[in-house]
Amino acid sequence: MTRPVPMALDDSLLDDPTRLADADGAGLLRAAAMAGAQVRATAETAAELELSERLDVGRPRSLVLVSRPGVGHTAARLLEGLIAPASPVPVVVSDVVPSWVGALDVVFAHTDDPYDHELAMSLERAARYGAGVVLSAPPDGPVASSVAGRGLVLAPRVPVPAELALPRALTAGLLTANTLGLSVADIESLADRLDHEAERCHLGHESFVNPAKALALRLAERVPLLWGLDMAAVGVACHAAHALAAHAAVVADVAHYRQALSRPALRRAATDVSAENTIFADPEDREGAPVRVVLLAVVTGQVADSGRRRVGELLPSADVLAPADEIVADEAGRAAVLALRFELAALYLGLAAGTIGGAGRVAPATA
Repeated sequence: MTRPVPMALDDSLLDDPTRLADADGAGLLRAAAMAGAQVRATAETAAELELSERLDVGRPRSLVLVSRPGVGHTAARLLEGLIAPASPVPVVVSDVVPSWVGALDVVFAHTDDPYDHELAMSLERAARYGAGVVLSAPPDGPVASSVAGRGLVLAPRVPVPAELALPRALTAGLLTANTLGLSVADIESLADRLDHEAERCHLGHESFVNPAKALALRLAERVPLLWGLDMAAVGVACHAAHALAAHAAVVADVAHYRQALSRPALRRAATDVSAENTIFADPEDREGAPVRVVLLAVVTGQVADSGRRRVGELLPSADVLAPADEIVADEAGRAAVLALRFELAALYLGLAAGTIGGAGRVAPATA
């Protein structure tokens, strides 16, 4: 039986800016590079709506993060990882607003689907029961109407495809948490850091100096094992897996490293991965697709550094992505930079493999 042959990766495309630009006819790289602009526009919208004054409810009983399909899900996971560890109140992630939500709770949700009727009904109930509601969504449709006059709707000002809206969702959630005294994320610095990352990953920069292109080449034709060393990093890994699937049709494993290492077969694959790089390795002897272990770290400090050393000893061949080694930023800034890098890497992979774009498409190899 002939096994399916994966689409060939045209890695030469990555270092040819003209071909890259031609392949990216939809302007996805340009849209992703507007992450900083999304952050600033969202902050401006929140200021104009007087978010800090209208949400001045003191410390809530809980913060509920509603997880909806797409970026709504990955934003909720990332916000949970950034806010929950230090929050003085419970941070709850739920697919819909829980039935127990009342006037002492605050609900945050992000969606790019203005006709998500399940979300609309859920938010309408939360608003009716007196909960504070902050919604990141288009201004028209049933979802926005469900909280009209009883909640805050932060509508998008920078048009990007739905799968590239994480900066907007993240900013809206962080502003909500900042207002409630549950976090102290520096939003202005966040926008600056994303601008800087977008410049470093510009399509005109060659792969050896472009972090996103280098990451794309490391992940090419591998199954990525994206293992977080802290909860914020797991949130980033969740979004990275979403981006890789959305743009490059790549399926990735996501887990906290402790959970990841509790699975014997996958742990063996991860610890044995360095053997495939030896001169004695025979590609025909591999069982299944080769893996690439990528350890993500957002949190710093003595405990985090100790854990990073331990897992490094267990998985010496793993790639480690820790923005704190490169930039000065708070946890939100480091997480956002890492998420954007993966997003751009996924776009570069998709363009080089032909899963997105036009001129970059490569004909599949014949069996």
